[in-house]
Amino acid sequence: VQLQASGGGLVQAGGSLRLSCGASGSFLSINVMGWYRQAPGKQRELVATITRDGRTNYADSVKDRFTISRDNPKNVLYLQMNSLKPEDTAVYYCNIETTPRRGYWGQGTLVTVSS
Repeated sequence: VQLQASGGGLVQAGGSLRLSCGASGSFLSINVMGWYRQAPGKQRELVATITRDGRTNYADSVKDRFTISRDNPKNVLYLQMNSLKPEDTAVYYCNIETTPRRGYWGQGTLVTVSS
């Protein structure tokens, strides 16, 4: 299974970015998909998750600014990030849980928010 994330980049505070993550490989289905991030010197943290039927969960720090979504037929995960802040600067990783039950991580995409 391979995850290919894209969409990161440099943006000014208050700006927007949209991350994408495509999954390919051998699996029956993808159950939960999620975005995590790791800032320099910090531990990886949850940003948002979404179940196959669309239930979402967000970290308090991104609620009302970020929106997670997915395209089930295409096995693609998205993260729309609005009103970005310098503290959102991090490497963003996508994660999936499949059937058969396994977890996979993408390679990460860097988001840098300048003040």
